[in-house]
Amino acid sequence: MKKISVCALLLLLLVGCSQNDVQHNTALEESIYSVVGDKNQSQINIKSLTDFDWYEAFLFTPYSTQESIEEQLGTDFNDPSNIDMRDDIYLLVFLHKDKVVQYAEIKRQGADFSAGEKGYITPSDHVIRIERH
Repeated sequence: MKKISVCALLLLLLVGCSQNDVQHNTALEESIYSVVGDKNQSQINIKSLTDFDWYEAFLFTPYSTQESIEEQLGTDFNDPSNIDMRDDIYLLVFLHKDKVVQYAEIKRQGADFSAGEKGYITPSDHVIRIERH
């Protein structure tokens, strides 16, 4: 009986650590919505809206697959948004020290977003462009 309890505890610990403290940043989402809601704005200055350490952020378009997300990130990331089946959001995923640390789901709000040709931004090149419909 004791072996079963220890095994169950270990399994719970492994499952609980699977995303390694990846935070869904809803406060960032709200800040982005405020910028997008202002029809005079044509870009989002991500650096000014973040208060955590990151060195790259990848912007994934609707219908991005799990495989393409992990390939671009260069690390494992279990996409909680199911963006591969959605056209109503973009997914912004932040990396720090080769790990995913935070992500934000960006509702389209009648717009499309672009991180430029690279497909990602950095703290020194941190603008996401807004293209309104």
